[in-house]
Order: sequence, then structure tokens, then C-alpha cells
Amino acid sequence: MTLSLRTIKIVLATTIAIFFAKMLHLDYTVAAGIIAILSISDTKLSSLKTAGQRIVSTVVALAIAAVLFQLFGFTTLIFGLYLLVYVPIAYKLNVQAGIAPCSVLVSHLLLEQSTSVHWLWNEFLLMVIGASLAILFNLYMPSKETQIQAMREAVDEKIKKILLYFDQTLKEGFSGTEDFQLIQELEETLDEAIQVAYTELDNQLVNPRFYEIHYFEMRKVQASILKQMATNLRFCHLPTKQNKILAGLFYLTAEQLHESNSGTALMLNIQELLNDFRNSPLPQTREEFENRAVLFQLLNDFTRFIDVKQKFYEKYVPETRGTPPDSQ
Repeated sequence: MTLSLRTIKIVLATTIAIFFAKMLHLDYTVAAGIIAILSISDTKLSSLKTAGQRIVSTVVALAIAAVLFQLFGFTTLIFGLYLLVYVPIAYKLNVQAGIAPCSVLVSHLLLEQSTSVHWLWNEFLLMVIGASLAILFNLYMPSKETQIQAMREAVDEKIKKILLYFDQTLKEGFSGTEDFQLIQELEETLDEAIQVAYTELDNQLVNPRFYEIHYFEMRKVQASILKQMATNLRFCHLPTKQNKILAGLFYLTAEQLHESNSGTALMLNIQELLNDFRNSPLPQTREEFENRAVLFQLLNDFTRFIDVKQKFYEKYVPETRGTPPDSQ
């Protein structure tokens, strides 16, 4: 939520809450506005949860305060005793979001030296009005779908660059640490994207959609695999036939990278390369043997990379969109 939108919501919710409290002839009407301010949240779900916690917390706080004030009198020490009893109970009930506003409401009882039904009802209504207005104004949340789509494209573009770098490294040899820098940027983008996706999910009160979160989490697993592959590439020095074939697979995957890709065709290509490994003459030198071992490990890691996407695709076939499902 942008600063301007939050400001507008706070101003309107606060002002209307105070006016509404005055229409009901309540006392301490500004408290309703303050509660509205405190209840404006970044998402619809968090606003509902906060409001619910505060209303429950109000009932608990007023009950405790009423008993203590009636038994021991209306003094500052008893207000402190109220806090001593109420705060741990609020945490125990997981309604600690109401500690501050509820204690302000209880302070009104202390000032009025009364726990009559009139004053208890007055404080309860102040909480309900403030929390309700916050919920009402938080029902409008601009969709982040455009931002999420842009992040999906950015993530896929970064993975494409990493795979193309792998292709270049296998063909020309190790030439720097650009791949690790690209992977770090990819991980940072994914962390931000997951956070945005969770925010969007919390704004979907009806038919919540987990696709975006699972998509970015799938790509995060792939990023971890790419990091391991980048490490192994450091030890692949010899320009062999298998190097070129694997490099071609990386290039093909990069060119076909898309969220709607099943990865089936690439798995077939991997199996062909594995068969080529098995049918190729045995390495003649230690250096050739080590190079073949690294290539085999890269191929295993790449198989996991594709497999992660295949499982995601199988789960979300109806929701994938864009290019045909025979590309990655």
C-alpha cells in the first residue's frame, strides 16, 4: 500500500469514526478515531485479524478492570494491577494487539471512577466503531498482479542469463564470477517476489490463490540448484563432445524458459545425453576422468532443475499460461 493511499485511508477512517461515535452520543469519541488509525493495516487479512483480536481483547480488558476497580477502588496502583493481570492474559490468548488501545479505554473508567454498564458499553462501542471503520476502508486494496507478473518475467530473465552463462562457460572455459553475481541477484528478486505474493494472498479473502507463491518458491529451489552447478562448473576444463552437448541443453533451456513449460522434452534430451555418456569411450587420463565426473554431476543437478519444474507444472497445469507446454 502506497503512502498516499494509507494517508487517505487513515484520514477518512479516523474522521468518520469520530463523527459516528458522536452521532451515538458516546464519550471520548476521539478514541474511536485513534483505534481506527491503529487498525489500518497493509492487507485485508491482517486488518481483519487485528480488529478481531482487539475486540476480544476489549472484552477481556474491561472485565478484568471492572472486577479490580470494584474490589480495590479507582487508583493508579489498581490500574497498574490491571496491567499486571491483563497483559500476560492478552499474550496467552494471542490478542496482544489490543493491549495499548484497550488500556486507553480502561483509563476512561479510571477517570470517570465508574464501571457502570453505561461506561463499559461506551468503551466497547468505541473499539467496535474504530476497528470496523478500519476494516471497511481496508477492503479496498489495489491488486499487485501487474507487479507480480513483472517479477515473474524478471526472475525468468535472470535464470535465462545464468543458463546462457553456463553455456558459454562449457564452450569457452571459466571466465569469471558473473554467474554467482547473477544468482545472487536472482535470489534477492525471488525473496522480494515471495513477499509481494504473500501480501497479495492476504488481500484475497475469497478463493485465495497460492499459484504465485508456489511459482516463486519453485524458482527459489531452482536457484539453489543453479548455485551448486555454478560451483561445479569451475572444475570443468576440457573441451569435450559432452561439454558441447550439455552446453547445448543449457542454451536450449534458456531459449525456451517459461512458466508454462512442462520440461518433458528436455528430460528426453537429458536421457539421450546420459546414454551418450554410457556409450562413450572411458576416460584415458585423470584429467579426462575428473572432467567426465563433473559433467555427470552437472547433468544430475540439471535433471533435478528440470524435475522441480515438471512437478510444479503437473500440479498447476490448468493455471499455467503463455507458450505451449513443450518448452521450459
